[in-house]
Amino acid sequence: MPHIDYYFATISPFTYLAGPEFEAVVKKHGATVTYKPLDIMGLFGRTGGIPPKDRHPNRQEYRLQDMRRRAIVTGLPFTMKPAHWPTNMAPSSYAIIAAQNAGGNVGALVQALTRSCWADDKNIADDDVIRACLEETGFDPALADSGMLEGADTYARNLEEAVAKGVFGAPFFISDKDERFWGQDRIDDLDRHLSGEF
Repeated sequence: MPHIDYYFATISPFTYLAGPEFEAVVKKHGATVTYKPLDIMGLFGRTGGIPPKDRHPNRQEYRLQDMRRRAIVTGLPFTMKPAHWPTNMAPSSYAIIAAQNAGGNVGALVQALTRSCWADDKNIADDDVIRACLEETGFDPALADSGMLEGADTYARNLEEAVAKGVFGAPFFISDKDERFWGQDRIDDLDRHLSGEF
């Protein structure tokens, strides 16, 4: 049974756009996943990346075009300029970490949170939004307020581990054979890898 370490950020548009396709590949191959939310801005700073707002206008314009095209391809509802972006990623990340420890459909929770940001114009740093996403995906809403210390430790550790393992963006997938795939547009390659093509 293959395993995937999945590094992502809850405010990443490409994490949102990757969700259904990634989960379909996971199901197809019977893979297990460790969901590893991290501080994407911290990751950029550690690996030579630049936050979107500080990028050259050419890069900013291309990013917007690419987001629009990816949303059309996936068929997911999408807001180009969400009302609450960027926002504090930590509370939603802690909830994901607590949910993973509790057991359940973590992929659905990641999708609910990222959809809340990128389609529903909700603030995923807000406790009520996080609780609603937990409840929607079958988790106890109280997980939003549990395990804060462990959540903070794991969140920080995910960033350190990501840097050590060669991660530099989100979404980022690492197989148990140490094959690395960056971006929503590389899920087909992850699928091929899990199928033994490379």
